[in-house]
Amino acid sequence: MSLFLVNWLCMKKIDLIAVVSNKAHLTKKASKEAVETFINEVEKALSKGEKVVLSGFGTFKSVLVKDKAVINPKTKLKQIVKSHRAARFTPGRSLRKSVK
Repeated sequence: MSLFLVNWLCMKKIDLIAVVSNKAHLTKKASKEAVETFINEVEKALSKGEKVVLSGFGTFKSVLVKDKAVINPKTKLKQIVKSHRAARFTPGRSLRKSVK
C-alpha cells in the first residue's frame, strides 16, 4: 500500500508536494517552495512567449489563438472571441510511451 493516498482521478498540487517531500527527503515546506518555484518559473517563461522544454517529459509553450466567431448556447447570439494567448503542452516521447 502506498504511503500517500491520492485521489484516483487526479493528483493535486498538495499530493505532488507530499511525494516530492518523501522522495527527495525534504521538509514539506521546502518541497512546497520547490514545486511552487517550478510552476512560477514556467508561468513567467510562457508569459514572455518562451517555450519550456523538459527532455523526456514534454514542452510547454504559449500560442496565439486567433479571433473566432462563436454562438452563445444560452442566448443564441453570435459573439466574437478576441485573439489571446493560451498555454499548450506537448508530451515528450517517453511520457507518451509510459501513458500508453
